[in-house]
Amino acid sequence: MTRKLHLNAFLMNTGHHEASWRLPESDPHAHVDLAHYVRLARTAERGTFDSLFLADGPQLWNSVAQRPAGALEPLTLLTALATATEHIGLIATASTSYNSPYNLARRFASLDIISGGRAGWNIVTTAGTQAARNFGLEAEPAHAERYARAAEFLDVARLLWDSWEDDTVVADKAAGVWGDDARIHPPRHRGTYFRVEGALNVPRTPQGYPLLVQAGSSEDGKRFAARYAEAVFTAQQTLAGARDFSADLKARTAAEGRDPDHIKVLPGIVPVLGSTEAEARRRERELEDHIVHEHGVRHLEELLRLAPGSLELDAELPDGLPPEEAIEGAKSRYTLVVELARRERLTVRQLIGRLGGGRGHLTFTGTPEQVADTIERWFSLGAADGFNIMPPVLPSGLDAFVDHVVPILRARGLLRTEYGPRQTLRERYGLPRPANQHTATATAVSPTAALV
Repeated sequence: MTRKLHLNAFLMNTGHHEASWRLPESDPHAHVDLAHYVRLARTAERGTFDSLFLADGPQLWNSVAQRPAGALEPLTLLTALATATEHIGLIATASTSYNSPYNLARRFASLDIISGGRAGWNIVTTAGTQAARNFGLEAEPAHAERYARAAEFLDVARLLWDSWEDDTVVADKAAGVWGDDARIHPPRHRGTYFRVEGALNVPRTPQGYPLLVQAGSSEDGKRFAARYAEAVFTAQQTLAGARDFSADLKARTAAEGRDPDHIKVLPGIVPVLGSTEAEARRRERELEDHIVHEHGVRHLEELLRLAPGSLELDAELPDGLPPEEAIEGAKSRYTLVVELARRERLTVRQLIGRLGGGRGHLTFTGTPEQVADTIERWFSLGAADGFNIMPPVLPSGLDAFVDHVVPILRARGLLRTEYGPRQTLRERYGLPRPANQHTATATAVSPTAALV
């Protein structure tokens, strides 16, 4: 096969399962331990993953009673990981709702230069009142407004990344000319949400700008992805749903005048592995037995916009839940959770168990061969260009995937056996380097020529 899987390691402190920190093997302080993340990054690199990913948000997630809370700022952490790795891409979440284009464009440009062209940005608009109040707002902006701001933010960021042409730096010691001012293009942007005057104070980077990733599956999210995204992280529970999502997104991308092959769809999968099915099921039960259901009930009530005490553990979700269009927060995740519960007639207790491992992403329990079979089937039937691998427990879950699933995928010709020549993250994803949108202003005599 010429088409290869794209694998991204989604790293979350002690693992994606909310009870992972309670296992004897887990370090409850790993979320702030650089050595822990260095080990994970090197393991993913040993598995020839395309990239690793750190989620983030401008608020304290969850109750600190539930699981390790708080996280190191991802761009800072990825800069450290850039010096500990050679090939793997480095993707961080950053919000367009609670950042400014200039500062964020500079931070990603810096990471791209330091890493030799391995930076990626997971673009989020940040739902939730808690985050809004951390920035002086009483309530989160409306869903459509958040995406309108995000679109302008991206347009400005790209102007900033292109504010230096590739050959701006002349470095002519004899003439005493370091750079060509004619090749600097200040944005001078005046828009609805932002005013940005000057050029970025970082040169154009190895990739031109970072790989652009997006994770929303609402209508607003899909429109945004079709216009801007080059990789999409998505939560999909069924093969049919994943195929429909991928086909729809690639059609929208083509309608925007972009090559649909230049957007890669990566559903999340939480692999609970065992050498036999029985061993994998025991591992799954061990994790579920450590869930504290009171936390799950509270989070479900918040997600579903229900008053505290509305849910009963051994009953199904109540009737009369609001439609997606009435939700201003995480619309697509709301719909996914409700449809999962209705489709499989899950009680609240069962639903919490299903969500405990991946918050709505596909959880697959089985042998390495069975996990590889599922990955291959989704990939070959057009439901995915690759997968966001979300180990339930870290580091053991990533070790198991790299040691036991990766060799199967390689043997089937689905995954590279080695990285080969040094590549940027864009090249790893089969994407072109974006051309600078500016052309140097032609002058009769350039500043450099005048001084030679």
